[in-house]
Amino acid sequence: MATQDAVSVEKAKRGAFSSRKVFIFAAIGSAVGLGNIWRFPYVAYDNGAGAFLIPYLVALVCAGIPFLYLDYALGHRFRGSAPLSFARLSRPAEAIGWWQVGICFMIAVYYAAVIAWALSYTVFSFDKSWGDDPGGYFTGEFLKVGEVGVDLDVVVGVLVPMLVVWLAVVVIMVAGVEKGIGFTSVVGIPVLILAFLALVIRALFLPGAMDGLEEFFTPDWAALREPGVWAAAFGQIFFSLSIGFGIMITYSSYVDRKTDMTGSGAVVAFSNSGFELLAGIGIFAALGFMSQASGDPVGKVLGSGGVGLAFIGFPTIISEAPWGAFIGVMFFGSLVVAGLTSLVSVLEVVVSAVRDKFDLPRKVAAAAVSIPCAIISLIFFSTASGLYILDIIDHFINQFGILLVATVAMVVVAWSLRALPLLADHMNAGGSIKLLLWWKVLVGGLVPVALAYMLFEAFRIDVETPYEGYPTWMLALFGWGSAAAVMVLGYVLAPMPWRKDTSLEDPGLDAPPHDGVPTTPTARTTKEGVER
Repeated sequence: MATQDAVSVEKAKRGAFSSRKVFIFAAIGSAVGLGNIWRFPYVAYDNGAGAFLIPYLVALVCAGIPFLYLDYALGHRFRGSAPLSFARLSRPAEAIGWWQVGICFMIAVYYAAVIAWALSYTVFSFDKSWGDDPGGYFTGEFLKVGEVGVDLDVVVGVLVPMLVVWLAVVVIMVAGVEKGIGFTSVVGIPVLILAFLALVIRALFLPGAMDGLEEFFTPDWAALREPGVWAAAFGQIFFSLSIGFGIMITYSSYVDRKTDMTGSGAVVAFSNSGFELLAGIGIFAALGFMSQASGDPVGKVLGSGGVGLAFIGFPTIISEAPWGAFIGVMFFGSLVVAGLTSLVSVLEVVVSAVRDKFDLPRKVAAAAVSIPCAIISLIFFSTASGLYILDIIDHFINQFGILLVATVAMVVVAWSLRALPLLADHMNAGGSIKLLLWWKVLVGGLVPVALAYMLFEAFRIDVETPYEGYPTWMLALFGWGSAAAVMVLGYVLAPMPWRKDTSLEDPGLDAPPHDGVPTTPTARTTKEGVER
């Protein structure tokens, strides 16, 4: 009874999801983001089209889901934010958690800008404000982009929607885990799915839609012999599942002890991939229409994935397509909802860590994190140079932040601390999918090797060729500098003392048994590390 009372007090103090359903919606909301809608279709098309689905599924099963289970195991077992969970596993490993916190703070700063753009374009879709030149309108009239460099002149048309986005985010974060994040996800994800499904159905009936789908699904089997195609598949899985940088550790710490975490993880992973496939169908159906209308091949119409596809390519389609306003509102509205559910998950990593470390009330911690983040975001990304800074930070934080910290985390947990048996036993106690030898081999071997290869190739390319031709000083400051800063942050914050009532002992040892069956861990964790 005493243990159950302690658990109840901790849940009330930190916050918790009220049910497995809410957790799954929140996890899907984090995973389904802007990258699912505009990155996956382009990556798939550029890496073998239909044949890409083979390495993609292999990467999902052999890397994405196993790593997702690692994140779940750390958060669910050690009941804390990313830094606290790593600290309870081993005190020196706490720095990895703070490294992840720094990455999330950096992502939140620029992610809000893209949501603000999508919010504006949702309104623009009604009267097709971009006119006959979507590209010129986006970079010129809307963003007012000048020469490459740092120009902090404020762009009012970007500042206002960014203020709206940040106001909504602050309200959600202050409301808490269940009433804020949980409610937003439970409402937002069904709305997102329905809106995007309506977009896909409409796109499928456009003239030329089948030509676009044929391009998307026609397999280029020769591509499977290229190592870069497999690296692209692994990269897409890691980017889209929100794994490796603290989000799923934090979310799983809010879940009841009796929850089936492995079954939940499978639902989240396949839901995320299903949405990506749906996005590919909808976008290539629309591109097929544009190809037929312009006489250009689909590949030329597609151009590149990312910002260009969303804010230049799609407005062109909207201007030409029947029911263009409807397609525009559904597309950009979907970007807003997907972006918001992802942004709050990224910020929650920072809020949870600050609460755990400094013993702050929820509202105080949420405000202390969200408001400074919003100010920095507004200063840099509502300006004429915002697009350039965003592009650089996004590239380097994804490559040398998320992938690097994920690799380090796996090596430390699997080989330095040898904690995989402990984590597997914890997940197996209530999981419908058992983590046996296959999971340990993948997490301790295949996945870190694959990520290390990707990192090496990315590093080689960025050293040999300056990213997008940006000036060296900008790449050093906003690119390499931001990637290094989040790493340094981890080692600066880790030695700071925890709040007095925070125990660094493993709470999994004293947790209530799962359905009356006591757990029998093979290892014991103390604040000094894993003992055997």
